[in-house]
Amino acid sequence: MARKFLYFVTAMIVLAIAALLAYRLFGTELMRIAMVPSETFQAQRKAPANIYARKILWLARPDRPGNPALWTPEGYAPGTPGTGAAIFFIHPTSYISRDHWNAPIDDPETNARAELFLRGQASAFNGAGDIWAPRYRQATFGAFLTSEADSERALALAYGDVTAAFDRFLKEAGPTRPIILAGHSQGALHLTRLLRDRIATDPKLKARIVAAYVVGWPVSRVTDLPRMGLAECRSADQTGCILSWESFSEPADPSLVVETYDRTTGFDGQPRKGTPMICTNPLTGTADASAPATANLGTLVPSADLSSATLSVGNVPARCGDRGILLIGEGPDLGPYVLPGNNYHVYDYPLFWANVRADANRRLAAFTR
Repeated sequence: MARKFLYFVTAMIVLAIAALLAYRLFGTELMRIAMVPSETFQAQRKAPANIYARKILWLARPDRPGNPALWTPEGYAPGTPGTGAAIFFIHPTSYISRDHWNAPIDDPETNARAELFLRGQASAFNGAGDIWAPRYRQATFGAFLTSEADSERALALAYGDVTAAFDRFLKEAGPTRPIILAGHSQGALHLTRLLRDRIATDPKLKARIVAAYVVGWPVSRVTDLPRMGLAECRSADQTGCILSWESFSEPADPSLVVETYDRTTGFDGQPRKGTPMICTNPLTGTADASAPATANLGTLVPSADLSSATLSVGNVPARCGDRGILLIGEGPDLGPYVLPGNNYHVYDYPLFWANVRADANRRLAAFTR
């Protein structure tokens, strides 16, 4: 179901520009040769019960010194620790090696890249509460470029870690605190499964969900949404609902995303082909909406070394187009990592950082009224 789909995966941000040019010149087959592991998938032990009690296994948690999810641009600050929601964030792919199907959980380069993603993505939520973001044995980038069964095994292993981390998160968050769920790319894929397996089957847990941000991964309104336990967010202050978008500048060519989506099967066992994707406009917090650039409260513009960013206000519009693709006009210059087809996948959160922050705070306020 998932294999090949993360063709445009966030891990591309760490690839050299030469690799991107090579893709444009030689296509998918070259990427497969360069990125798909040559080894056979090696079965690994399931994450032991309570393994995530070990603080070292968290990239972000409220008591971690130097927590990357607490980063904010000038003019913003994290909320008061211990207040607001408990936020579970699943980071995107940061392991790009073809040595293994799954990342070693202690790989320093992989974890350093993941921390970059937390600064640019998870930080949008730090005004709404405390953030937990686990390390996990993520599937490598190349797992999304092949139909080999090993790719599904790699994703299943990664998802097992995510569920183990979620169990620990629930224990530490306590039995009554409101919950925000969020992820991007591979992280959003795992979040869709978590919603299906855990939220949809547990009414008490479902009642605690403020919102779920399933960003950079498609959700079919027809074949997926009814099995995920939450409705689609249709209004700006709705709670207990799902937001999702995939960003393209214009002229957009989402054909590779759409064609692969159309070949997959939804959570109800039926083909996704031809079904609409959820499209939340992050500028308005509503579905299938359009908004001018003046509605954008702030886009993160990264520094050259990706270590920091500044906010640019009122420069990026957004409107939901055909099939649920989010269109952003000509698109800003955020660096060299805009992907073929004018896909701004890498920047799904940074494009709308301040609006996502306001959205989370607004829905939390509505939830706690």
